[in-house]
Amino acid sequence: MSANCSKDTEFAYQAVYRYLTGLIEAAPPGQQLKLPSLRQLAQRLNVSVSTTKYAYSLLEDQGLIYAKAKCGYYTQAVPATQTRASSASLLDSVFSNARQPGMLALSSDAPAMLLSLENPLLMTERELTRQYPRTYAPLYQPFGETELRSTLAERYTQSTRCYWRAEHVYVGADLRSVLEVALEALQLSGSVALVESPCSWAILRQLRAAKIRIVEIPLGPTGRFDLKQLQAVLLQEPIKLAVFSSTVNVPHGSLMPAQDKQLICRWLAERSIWLFENDSYGEFCFEPNATRYRDFADPEQLLVFSTFDKIIGSEAPYGYLLSRVKGAELDRLFLERAFRLSPIRQKAIAKLFSTRRIDQHTQLLRSLLMGRMQDMQELLHEHLADHLRVVQPQGGAAFWAEATRPVNMCRVFERLLSKHTVIAPGEIFSQQGAWQHHLRLSYTIDWSKDIAQALKLLAQAIDEECVEQSLS
Repeated sequence: MSANCSKDTEFAYQAVYRYLTGLIEAAPPGQQLKLPSLRQLAQRLNVSVSTTKYAYSLLEDQGLIYAKAKCGYYTQAVPATQTRASSASLLDSVFSNARQPGMLALSSDAPAMLLSLENPLLMTERELTRQYPRTYAPLYQPFGETELRSTLAERYTQSTRCYWRAEHVYVGADLRSVLEVALEALQLSGSVALVESPCSWAILRQLRAAKIRIVEIPLGPTGRFDLKQLQAVLLQEPIKLAVFSSTVNVPHGSLMPAQDKQLICRWLAERSIWLFENDSYGEFCFEPNATRYRDFADPEQLLVFSTFDKIIGSEAPYGYLLSRVKGAELDRLFLERAFRLSPIRQKAIAKLFSTRRIDQHTQLLRSLLMGRMQDMQELLHEHLADHLRVVQPQGGAAFWAEATRPVNMCRVFERLLSKHTVIAPGEIFSQQGAWQHHLRLSYTIDWSKDIAQALKLLAQAIDEECVEQSLS
């Protein structure tokens, strides 16, 4: 890589990081690899030693390499096949294996993997750093930077009924943090929650942490609830909280009809049930002008939560929530937690919104998602048409698929680990262990890899598991 390859030398470490991860992934499984010295790598790639040092530091932080005194840097030795430990949950196993060098993760669903806004975000941050002189006074805002809260309030305001002000917006360290605070503020610990199923694993995990009993309502193939079943559950169970996706049902990928959302919101309001609307994928619906639950919900029983990293990337991990109620309690809890979030980073995010850079990016990202969805759909039809029934995504970043023959996808997952391929079994999206014959397949993946071969391996693993099940 010559100096001309990257005009923005301040981001040269990213190119060095990618080069090093390529070396690590190419190493034989189970073997250590000695990496070039800082000076050798700097000369090889025509960058500064400080740039190579920073890239190595990132890999050290991730646990992928380590330094030996006076010997240099080495990769961590990883077993060729890492199956599930008995003490680890399936979810933890999926995530830990997906992060191993040399693994092809078909399990992710992060839209920003296709196109992030991290470079514009960091460039904006540097510009703002020059505008705001350094001060030794503590400038951390307990509820989030004013500019960011105001921008989000303006963005979510749709009418005189569905409106928000800056004081209704709270920014936290991540999605888990803001959900934890919201559940505590509404005193929902130990209560009963209603969720769509399959449901985001992050939501399930947070509800369990709050000792909330979870009642799942399964989505049909077209993305609708059985409304009679839903009504019966509302009559029979002491539901205090409902958590639903705003537009696209995640991870199902389907879209709930507007009339169903309106009816559900009416039922929730009649029973004074809190509605938590998950807007993490709200911008990734392929249907223009799709309705959201908040279009029909009682504003006094509504909280909206989301995160920036799905659109911007991992440099913007913050979560946020909007609530017009329980302001005093939310204020108290956010003050207690005293999140120390970068003021300049938040101001930079706010500027990306106010200059409409986010809108332009989101429009382009949706187009890329649709293109990659179609690419993956063709590959699935070619290699897995006899193995999987796939829900046509109406948005999001992944396919929801069911095996055409009953097969335990957890066992298929374990078989694929030896092939350096990771899938997300459907079971991780249910508290009750449902969806055992399902899986989520992402199309926000590393398309430089041989995806067709990975899907062939998936088909082979399903066949092998079906044969073993028939013999047992």
